[in-house]
Amino acid sequence: MEIVGGFMVMMSILGFFLAVVWLVMPFVVFAVKGKQDRTLDVLETIEKRLGDIEAALKSLQAAEERRGSAAGNGRRDSSEPDEN
Repeated sequence: MEIVGGFMVMMSILGFFLAVVWLVMPFVVFAVKGKQDRTLDVLETIEKRLGDIEAALKSLQAAEERRGSAAGNGRRDSSEPDEN
């Protein structure tokens, strides 16, 4: 009969552990959801800032191209290989 008694002790400990996990799980899920929402907000702001940087870079490149063509292409393109 001691085997059955030991088994019941193990099952009661396991049941208590599962009950604690069952009660704590909703709070864990909501905490993760909140962090996920904050991460999404931060990601959207980073994406907006990156778009602004890309737009500024394109406008600077366009201004540089206009200035270079207005100057008669006096400077050499860095993508051309050296002749030496």
